[in-house]
Amino acid sequence: MSLAQPSGFVRDIATVARRAIRTLMREPEAIIPAMLIPMFFFAVNIGSLQDVAENFGPDFDFKAFQLPVAIIFAVTGVSRANTVVTDIQSGYLDKMLITPVKRTALLLGMMVADVVLVLFLSMLVSVVGFLVGVRFATGIGGYLLFLAMSAAWGMAFTGFPYTVALRTGNPAAVNSSFLIFFPFAFLTSAFVPLEALTSWLATIATYNPVTYLLEALRSLIIEGWVVEDLLKGLAAIFGVGIVTFSLAFSALKARTTTG
Repeated sequence: MSLAQPSGFVRDIATVARRAIRTLMREPEAIIPAMLIPMFFFAVNIGSLQDVAENFGPDFDFKAFQLPVAIIFAVTGVSRANTVVTDIQSGYLDKMLITPVKRTALLLGMMVADVVLVLFLSMLVSVVGFLVGVRFATGIGGYLLFLAMSAAWGMAFTGFPYTVALRTGNPAAVNSSFLIFFPFAFLTSAFVPLEALTSWLATIATYNPVTYLLEALRSLIIEGWVVEDLLKGLAAIFGVGIVTFSLAFSALKARTTTG
């Protein structure tokens, strides 16, 4: 009788990712809301606030200013965490744990599938931006970095729903985990420039990592290659990623240890 042998860490990740992507393609209900909601808010914000935005100057491009907000709404919280819950409840995760597959590959493979979806959503929403006249001051290179940073943020934030999924095994709790993002989204420079904020909101926005992510993405569209803004945006992604990944892999370890 031959025993199953470890197949290699990268191959384990690829195997889990392929399964997650195939599952995703069979679940359009997981894609359509994530696609339509940010487009809806993009259209509503432009339609309702375009005239107000003219107060910031005749050259202020509110459509370009709002596109990163739509992207962030599209990619934040997108994950296969509900699939993890299903695998826990069906016993599939337990079966995977008795195979030679690396434990961390179970989570990283899901995250790779998330990145694929996030890139698709980012490109789709940005096409809408192009259709309404948004252009990148940094050209194609800036657009590619824009997509990469959006994907990196989406992956960094996925640690939250995966943590909830692994800790609770409850689909309702996972669906509610997106609420964590609302303070990040609205207590920031989502609708007006940071310098226009006042009082306590300005203070909170200054310490909100999403503020610096938005500033970095906006600089690629509006200003050009502003290294300081880009470094702050990357630092925000990295900082959030450290926190969420620590929580997620700690939850994975607890789940695989105790079942």
